[in-house]
Amino acid sequence: MTKVVIDKEFFELFPEAQISTLTIHGIDNHVDEKDDPYFAKLLHEGSEESKKFITNDVFRENDVIDQWRQAFRQFKTKKGARCSIEALLKRVSQGHEFSPINPLVDIYNSVSLKYGVPCGGENINAFDGDMHLGEAKGGEGFKPLGATEDSPALPGEIIYYDNSGAICRCLNWREAQRTMLTEDTTDSVLVVEATNEEQAKRASEAIEELKELTEKYFKVDGKIEHLTKDHPETEQL
Repeated sequence: MTKVVIDKEFFELFPEAQISTLTIHGIDNHVDEKDDPYFAKLLHEGSEESKKFITNDVFRENDVIDQWRQAFRQFKTKKGARCSIEALLKRVSQGHEFSPINPLVDIYNSVSLKYGVPCGGENINAFDGDMHLGEAKGGEGFKPLGATEDSPALPGEIIYYDNSGAICRCLNWREAQRTMLTEDTTDSVLVVEATNEEQAKRASEAIEELKELTEKYFKVDGKIEHLTKDHPETEQL
């Protein structure tokens, strides 16, 4: 049995937080070039929608950016670590277009942009036990995409982790090669994060659209759960 479990230490930092999950099984995530125009359009539309979150000429002073920077100040982070939605919005603010990567990643990036919330996804079959979100003891093994050496988590850092080490560091900043979504992924849990009530409203809308888009493209049924301090773990993934 594999579950997503939010540790109490996380809710001690963020008592209003909501972690929304979408579980999908039996998908074919391989890239089909004939679908590239569909995903390019999805990403472009998400980028256009995201411009409503970039209204201040001083990038860091936009509400979505400022709220997540404040959240990241609540725990130990690797220098330069930024929320995933900040990285996406930064590219939009600089006029960059997004190119398709693989279906799951393209779908969650488009939704992340549209709703101004951090989205991510992991390969369930690569987990070693449950996936937790909580405070690192320090030293949890972590190898990000493109790295050849271990880059372990820091004590007090907020990470996703399982029995084998860190899955994603600094909340949603960077994920491990070990559990990342690839074309061979068949079973996935997608995650949308919120640390306050206003973010949670957008996150709830985002996870519903994520479910709609994944079900439409992959022809599967998805299951949504919203994790809070009163409901801190999912059922079996």
